[in-house]
Amino acid sequence: MNEAVIEKVKTKKDLKNFIQFPWKVYKNDPHWVPPLIMEMKEKLDKEKNPFFIHAEMGLYLAYKNNQIVGRIAAILDKDHNTYHHEKTGFFGLYESFNDLKTARKLMDTAAQWVKEKGMKSLRGPMNLSMNDECGFLLEGFDSSPVVMMPYNPPYYLDLMKKCGLSKIKDLYAFYMTRDHKTQKRVHALVKKIRRKSPVSLRRVDLKNIREEARKIQYVYNQAWKDNWGFVPWRDEDMDHMAKNLKKLADPDLVILAEAKGKTVGFAFGLPNYNEVLQKLNGRLFPLGIFKFLWYRRKIKGMRAVVFGVIDEYQNTGVSYLLYSELEKNGIAKGYQWGETSWQLEDNEAINRFTESLGGRIYKKYRIYEKPIT
Repeated sequence: MNEAVIEKVKTKKDLKNFIQFPWKVYKNDPHWVPPLIMEMKEKLDKEKNPFFIHAEMGLYLAYKNNQIVGRIAAILDKDHNTYHHEKTGFFGLYESFNDLKTARKLMDTAAQWVKEKGMKSLRGPMNLSMNDECGFLLEGFDSSPVVMMPYNPPYYLDLMKKCGLSKIKDLYAFYMTRDHKTQKRVHALVKKIRRKSPVSLRRVDLKNIREEARKIQYVYNQAWKDNWGFVPWRDEDMDHMAKNLKKLADPDLVILAEAKGKTVGFAFGLPNYNEVLQKLNGRLFPLGIFKFLWYRRKIKGMRAVVFGVIDEYQNTGVSYLLYSELEKNGIAKGYQWGETSWQLEDNEAINRFTESLGGRIYKKYRIYEKPIT
C-alpha cells in the first residue's frame, strides 16, 4: 500500500476538504458532535478571526491513493511565547484514521513547520489555542462532549505515544447533578457568606455586551494569570468572542460579582448546544435553523465554562456565591445536569472546590508535547 503524501492547504477546495474530513473519521460514532461548517470556516479565516493578529498557521492534508486520510494544523502563537518566555509551537485540528505511518508524517510536518519558525518544542492539540477546544479525550468515551469541548477516537492516544509525544498536562471535566449530596451544606455555607460579604451578584446585560465583556476580560486576565498555559485575552479576542457568544449565551448563566463599584468575579455558563448540533450534521441553513430553534428548547445540560475572581477577593467565599447563583438559575431554567470544565489536574484548590460542590471527575483530557531536535 502506498504511503501517505502530505500537502499544504492552498485552495478553497482544499479548505473545504480539510473542514469536512472528520465526517469520514466519525462516520459510525454516535458520540461525535459535527461542528457547524460555517463556524469552522470563520475560525480558520485569517481575515475574520482576531487570533491571527498574534498567530500564524499552516494547514495540511494527508493523501493516500488520492483519498484524504488525515489532517493537521501547525500553529505559532506569538502571545503565548511572549507571555511564557518559551519557544513552543502547537499542533491542532488533528484527525486521521488509525494509521501510524500517516500520523507520523502529519506530526513530522507540523514539527518541521514550527521548527522553521524557530520553535524548540511541539505541543497540542490546540484547536487553535488554550481558549478553544484543547487536548485529546483520555477517559470518558461513553458519552458525547459538551459544548466547546473536544472528542476523538481512543486510538489517537496510542498514535501520539508512538509518534514520540508524551503527556505534559491532563485536564479534568466534572459532572454535576441537581441533587448532589453536599447541597444542604453548600446552601448553609452560602447563606453564611452572604450575611458577611460586601459582594453583590447580577446577571450579564447582553444589551451592553461589549462593556460587560471588558469587565469579564479584566477579571479573567487577573484571576488566571498564574495558570499553566494561560495567555491574556486581547481586546480583539474578547470582542470577537463576545459577538459570537451573544447569539448563544443565556444571560441567567453569566453572573458578575461586584464590590466597591468594580467587577471582582464572574461565572460563565452555557447551555449544552452540542445536544442541538448533533441534530444538524454541520449545517444551519437552509433547514437546520428550524431544527436549531426547536431542539434548543429541549437542552438538558449546561457547561460551567469558566470562573474567575480577582486576587483580593479569592478565599472570601465569592466563588461559592457565584456557583450557587449559577446552579440556582440553571435549575430554574430546567437544566438537569452540568459539566464544569476544563480544570488543570494540578490545580488542587479549584478541584477541591468543585468536589465540595458535589462534582465528580467523569472525563479527562491530555495535552502532549515533544522536543524538536
